[in-house]
Amino acid sequence: MEALRPVPRTLLRDRAYAAIRDAIVAGEIEPGAVVRDAELAERLGLSRAPVREAFARLVDEGLLESKPQSYTRVTPVVAADVRDAAAVVGAMHELVTRAAVPRLRDADLELMRVSNVRFAAAVKAGDVDGALRADDELHDVLVRVAGNRAAAATVARYTPLIRRLERRRFGEGGSCRSAGLHDRLIEACAAGDTEAAVRITADIWRSLADPADPD
Repeated sequence: MEALRPVPRTLLRDRAYAAIRDAIVAGEIEPGAVVRDAELAERLGLSRAPVREAFARLVDEGLLESKPQSYTRVTPVVAADVRDAAAVVGAMHELVTRAAVPRLRDADLELMRVSNVRFAAAVKAGDVDGALRADDELHDVLVRVAGNRAAAATVARYTPLIRRLERRRFGEGGSCRSAGLHDRLIEACAAGDTEAAVRITADIWRSLADPADPD
């Protein structure tokens, strides 16, 4: 009966957090929508405690806002918030790129290439989820290889704010200009040209740091 050990409380909290975060980013729970712990706990098959803990984390990360004894609701997509988040995430990606390039192995570069092929194909097909997933996979190679846990945590914390706007742009027929930049980034990484890779990384994130007002 080893497999029937109790599920750790932290795991339940993390499951609730990931599910609610993903639903907000995907727009399944729309900006301005009021969320209730009892309702979401029932939908997720969890108790209310881990959902409340997830709410607290999402408030801290800017995806929810809460007024005690009144409401908890999804925050609107605000251009200034996205701009701030993109600037921070971009800076972290530049940092990890600088650390990762000298450490990249052939297998890492191949994973980046495969991810970019999937990214370009998803963009062409209008597959928003596939494009964002492939984009994350590509950049996560550099985050992983760099081994900077603080940078990785910062990227994980603020990227969902950016993804909400990216999803809206895709949904409104917006184009994505990153596939070519990804190719250049991979070429610089393969050549071991750290400075070029950092410059290209900055170019990739600069367009997100100055988004059009989504409202």
